[in-house]
Amino acid sequence: MTVDEVAKLVDAAAKLVSAFAWPLVVGAIILRVAPELRQFFENLGEFSLKAAGVEASAKRSQVASAASLAAAAAAHPESEEAGPNSGARAAVDIVTEMATPAALRRAENATVLWVDDRPDNNVYERQSLEALGVTFVLATSTDEALDKLKRRHFDVIVSDMGRPPDARAGYTLLDALRGSGDKTPFIIYAGSNAPEHKAEAQKHGALGSTNRPVELFEYVMRALRRTT
Repeated sequence: MTVDEVAKLVDAAAKLVSAFAWPLVVGAIILRVAPELRQFFENLGEFSLKAAGVEASAKRSQVASAASLAAAAAAHPESEEAGPNSGARAAVDIVTEMATPAALRRAENATVLWVDDRPDNNVYERQSLEALGVTFVLATSTDEALDKLKRRHFDVIVSDMGRPPDARAGYTLLDALRGSGDKTPFIIYAGSNAPEHKAEAQKHGALGSTNRPVELFEYVMRALRRTT
């Protein structure tokens, strides 16, 4: 299955199936992407179409989140560790670990500012967190982001790095915030995962820097644990 086919399946499933059918369809998608992930769904075996309440809702959220994160990893294979389906395995592992009932309660009240001049490139990353209840506000420029930050509080900020004409726009925004005393957790989501770039991001005051969807998910969830 190609990356485009995976993305189209996830998108179609989200639009066409009901809330109760969604976990089953998403499960089928992940199993086609990574058959060895069957254990994840076996662990959800007590879920049924008749299930209701908080526990069933949490399971639906986990499955939907893992599917979208697996699609994000498939869309960025150059950023993932080597090995067949490693991105999908990592997606399921991190969602299983971090999407606890307490984390879901925090996510439902969280709003993240996502700054990127090409937001369509990160649809599945956002969907993986939206499935848990996170709300996103988009900004496509540094000025727009600063304006939105003047108007409301955000729990986390995710920013790319280069936005024309500023090749270091991520740091421009981050430095402006830290210079004004704003300590909102800030994550760089850009094209590099080099150790020197991670270190530089932290020197500027970022929580972290990555080009891996799974690591971004982990950063955001850990940030929400601190702030909400």
